[in-house]
Amino acid sequence: MKRSIAIICGGDSSEHEVSLRSAAGIYSFIDKARYDATIVVFDGKDWKTEDGCPIDKNDFSFTREGAKYTFDFAYITIHGTPGENGILQGYLDMIGLPYSCCGVLAAALTFNKYACNHYLSYFGFHIAKSMMLRAGQKWPNAENIADTLGLPCFIKSNVGGSSFGCTKVKSVEDVHPAIERAFKEGNEVICESYMKGTEVTCGVYKTKDKAVAFPITEVVTKNEFFDYDAKYRGQVDEITPARIPNALRDKIQAETLRIYDILGAQGIIRVDWIITYDEQGNVAGDGQINLLEVNTTPGMTPTSFIPQQVRAAGLEMKDVLTDIIEDHFVEK
Repeated sequence: MKRSIAIICGGDSSEHEVSLRSAAGIYSFIDKARYDATIVVFDGKDWKTEDGCPIDKNDFSFTREGAKYTFDFAYITIHGTPGENGILQGYLDMIGLPYSCCGVLAAALTFNKYACNHYLSYFGFHIAKSMMLRAGQKWPNAENIADTLGLPCFIKSNVGGSSFGCTKVKSVEDVHPAIERAFKEGNEVICESYMKGTEVTCGVYKTKDKAVAFPITEVVTKNEFFDYDAKYRGQVDEITPARIPNALRDKIQAETLRIYDILGAQGIIRVDWIITYDEQGNVAGDGQINLLEVNTTPGMTPTSFIPQQVRAAGLEMKDVLTDIIEDHFVEK
């Protein structure tokens, strides 16, 4: 008998439409001979199947033509709240429905970029110098921010994704307008120093019997930085595998897997890095790889990083998704 899989998407952030595209990607990849998959769209308190059947929040079931349907597993692909910050995971834990990604604590931590990066810095990961602002707090003057972090710097939402509300700030006059823009995405804003180098990203996952690190992707944007247009409108070159030395590749993959273990992650995660160089163009010493961000519900459209990396590894997305789903039904 086929397992019934809910692919949960939508959500309440600016990434709602991006999430719908990820759900369509997962639906296209999933093994239809093995699973019955249903896309479930969240829009505030309105939870429905893609064809409009309301979800009963008591047990996450739905009724179609008089018949009740339940799920065996949830694949969460909401980018933003409530699927990326632990809220949905807490609900699914309460009703006993297993799901694809990390649990409440790891989701809440990784969703808060400032807290996550500073937590991981205690394990030896190099991060950019940064400061965080909260709504209602008196902002430091623009000169202080520029003096502390240098220019250019990045100002972005602490909980947003897809580069919504993110600005590369080059002048003191642009600091406060950039903060205002970032606050439109949430109640916390990060001001962060700029690290010049090569941006790469690495996806990994683990099951009870194996650890898989995918080939690394090098991100070469045609824009000022890897913004929304670069991510979703083709204004970027994504090179997989990345054009980096094998030793550096191995280190990035190993460090990505180490983050996976430190956080107690589940399913697929993706970690973004910056490789920095010294004045002669050589890879810098202790700071050669710098942590940018941990993503526990990465994009899953056919052109997203993870499907690219899976193809480059000679694997099939269908098999990777089967690994992740079936791992929850294997006796420990």
